[in-house]
Amino acid sequence: MLTTAILAFAFINAWTILRFWQDKQRAIAGQRRISEGDLLGLALIGGSPGALLARHLFRHKTRKQPFTTQLFVIIALQIGLIIGFFLI
Repeated sequence: MLTTAILAFAFINAWTILRFWQDKQRAIAGQRRISEGDLLGLALIGGSPGALLARHLFRHKTRKQPFTTQLFVIIALQIGLIIGFFLI
């Protein structure tokens, strides 16, 4: 069970990084972009570490508001859930 959870976590974060990279490439090429809702959705379902890493690696969506605020709200909620899970 733990192995499956770790693999799922790794997959969603790898997928999140890939989608941020694709969005950056599309932005450079002037093509249709991946919606911010899709990128935030990936963060919400566990890809927030990948989102933070991708923002840093690709210098993508680092100054974009309200995207940045929404991403950090998602991260704060996830941290709160993790803390709550271990304290209960």
